[in-house]
This record gives sequence, C-alpha cells and structure tokens, in this order.
Amino acid sequence: MPKNRKLLTDRDFQEALDREYPVKVFKDDHIVDSGGVIIRFDDSLVVVQSGVSQIAYHERRQCEFFEAVR
Repeated sequence: MPKNRKLLTDRDFQEALDREYPVKVFKDDHIVDSGGVIIRFDDSLVVVQSGVSQIAYHERRQCEFFEAVR
C-alpha cells in the first residue's frame, strides 16, 4: 500500500525525481495533477510529466506536492 509523503525541500524533490516516484499535486485544496513524475524543478516551478506529450508546469509556492512511496 503506497504512503503519501509531502515534498517540501529541494532534497525531497530531487529524491522524487531520481526515483521517478508518482506525485499528486494540489492547488487550493483541489487535486490538479496525479500519477505523473517530476522531470524538472527549481525554486519557483515544478514540471510533471504524465505521458509522452502530457507535461504540466506547477508553481511551487502555490501548490502542494506529495509522492506515493511504494
């Protein structure tokens, strides 16, 4: 059963990127993205890819990010 872990620090985001954990993204208490993997991040933006041509850009300060740890 997967556990959800909130991503807060650059180290958290880097680990999720390296291990290709699926993530859930929430904005204003609504889920806006689910199941994709982080392919890039910086201080202001997180890029999540859900499929070959499905890429989403999320503002890091406006969203909450959770990884599903297996």
